Amino acid sequence: MEREPDPMTPAPAADRRPGAPDATDPAVIHASAVGHCGRGCLILGAAGSGKTALALAMLALGAELIADDRVAVRDSADGPRLDPVPHLAGLIEIRGAGILRLRRHASDVPLWLAADLDREAPARMPPRTHARVADHDIPAIACRGWAGAAAGLMAILSAGVLPDPEFFPTGGLR
Repeated sequence: MEREPDPMTPAPAADRRPGAPDATDPAVIHASAVGHCGRGCLILGAAGSGKTALALAMLALGAELIADDRVAVRDSADGPRLDPVPHLAGLIEIRGAGILRLRRHASDVPLWLAADLDREAPARMPPRTHARVADHDIPAIACRGWAGAAAGLMAILSAGVLPDPEFFPTGGLR
């Protein structure tokens, strides 16, 4: 019995569109990405940190998958944009269940925010930070250990503005 090809393995070069990024392309990074309201969120973290789990939680709240596991980041006149690697477009791994092929996925989405699963989420009012992605400084939010990360990130993407960590500059809430 012949096995189906592994969808997470790059197609042979002869089977790829000329110029299409693949998993060996330097513009392809190990990350996941979702889009919402025309804004892309790149989910960064070490292997096993929960990138796909966070993407799935955001999908359940209305985000669209851009890419899981490998994300193509390309420059444009308006800044970096996110795309799936062609042979992985629309695929997301559900740990313990297998690969799910989604009917829809997003592409050509502006990179607007990074969710950093390698940095611990502070208790409250963190300083603004950035992640360096494709020679651009992208606003980043530390998400490791933040149980409400999916809902919080979706609210930020929906609002289209970053939270202001210095909203109360004169001493906090009163």
